[in-house]
Amino acid sequence: MRDDEARYEAVTSRDARFDGEFFFAVVTTGIYCRPSCPAVTPKRVNVRFFPSAAAAQAAGFRACRRCRPDAVPGSAEWNVRADLVGRAMRLIGDGVVDREGVGGLARRLGYSPRQVQRQLTAELGAGPVALARARRAHTARVLLQTTALPVTELAFAAGFASIRQFNDTIREIYAGTPSELRAAAGNGGAAARRTAATGPGTVTGPESAPASHSAPTGIPLRLAYRGPYAAAEIFDFLQVRAVPGVEETRGPRGGRTYRRTLRLTHGSGIAEVDEPAGPRRRRRPPAGLVCPAARGTDGGWLECRLRLTDLRDLSTAVQRLRRLFDLDADPYAVAERLGADPLLGPLVAERPGLRSPGAADPEELAVRTVLGGPPERAAALVRTYGKPLDAPDGGLTHLFPAPGELTGAELAEPVRTLCTALADGTLTLDAGADRTAAERALATLPGISPRTAAYLRMRALGDPDVGTAADAAAERGRPTGPAGPAGPSGPLGPAAWRPWGAYALHHLWRAGLVPMGEMPGMGGSPGPVEVAGVDDLRAG
Repeated sequence: MRDDEARYEAVTSRDARFDGEFFFAVVTTGIYCRPSCPAVTPKRVNVRFFPSAAAAQAAGFRACRRCRPDAVPGSAEWNVRADLVGRAMRLIGDGVVDREGVGGLARRLGYSPRQVQRQLTAELGAGPVALARARRAHTARVLLQTTALPVTELAFAAGFASIRQFNDTIREIYAGTPSELRAAAGNGGAAARRTAATGPGTVTGPESAPASHSAPTGIPLRLAYRGPYAAAEIFDFLQVRAVPGVEETRGPRGGRTYRRTLRLTHGSGIAEVDEPAGPRRRRRPPAGLVCPAARGTDGGWLECRLRLTDLRDLSTAVQRLRRLFDLDADPYAVAERLGADPLLGPLVAERPGLRSPGAADPEELAVRTVLGGPPERAAALVRTYGKPLDAPDGGLTHLFPAPGELTGAELAEPVRTLCTALADGTLTLDAGADRTAAERALATLPGISPRTAAYLRMRALGDPDVGTAADAAAERGRPTGPAGPAGPSGPLGPAAWRPWGAYALHHLWRAGLVPMGEMPGMGGSPGPVEVAGVDDLRAG
């Protein structure tokens, strides 16, 4: 949406489809909001538009306390784009600027810091430092309102370099002190008492479900998404691929909890994500803080709990879960493109909001895929080389081994060669990796076919388009119309599915038109560890 008048129309209609795609600010009040903010629509003459929250903050506007614009799903544009700006945004979301500075970000991108600054400022109205600052402020707000951690500890956990920087940022963005922000959640005293009794990370707050004596522990979060979300299908997908010791799924279909261990920069963690049981009911959190998903059925959230050995890893862990569950996708754009196709249209209508799962750890997914076999084979590797948790947690016992721990001569050559390339930096699969370069590098390694490289590009690197991989899918099931078949070169077909080829492939897998896990046009399936029969998925 490039035209300001069209943006204002979205604001007037409170259209949640554009939450995270742009932000608007009101010059008479000094606040900025998401397009679906429930407040009275301001006059057009008083409205300014920004491509990012950081740009609005840099212009001197503070976040609205009603719509919480910092909590929106990320723009789907960054998942689609493979250019410098798209790669930079994915790396900033993963915390690279906080850990390595702008210089580290530029080195990963292969550009100078000046080039990165110029490109981001030109497109987003803010440079990498401001974008990372907005990310830290959001992390700090979540910690303030969901835990009773001492402010000093919380500031450094959110990534701030000093208490003064933390206080100034909170005052500037949220127009209040950290104490006032915590009190606004309406649970400050109770939170402190519960934390004193049970320790940090066990407190519920405005972004979590109501507290109960049986509530699971961990920092409670709500992972927001836009539009419809096919939760059952993505939990099915993850359940049949779960590696014992690293992942597990508990509960019956419709009320499952996906759990897994996370190997992070500063430590480790355990994540728990709940499958929504049904449509969310409207609920107004305390202090007028309106949940992003509380304004109807458009959008929603996944309940999540994170237990981390080092809270500095919080925002990185959240971003990895968002990629795993494909929460920043734009289901409206996907449905508009694929729904017009005679083959895919009925499938899209049958499963609205079907997602393309990513990976919580791209290197782990690469090893599992190249290793092949059922999940139990990867579990044997975990038991031998993985780092045990200090104490088992249900079925979770280990962290998946890092690539550097899988370079021994006793391992199969494809796994050993892959892990050597990952460990020495020859191959990069991080959030900002050049997808085309990574796919080419993968295809040169022994035991990795083009179809395996394409599968890893789709899942490990989060590419929403599998390009020509869907061509053969069309040939299998495309109906013939009055003018003959609509082929790849016609107005409909794989060429018209772009850039959403990955979603087309998932629809074809679920419908049984293509064998589960097969990458059409590139041969057979990439590896049994990441493949499950469609009957298994339907059984859940």
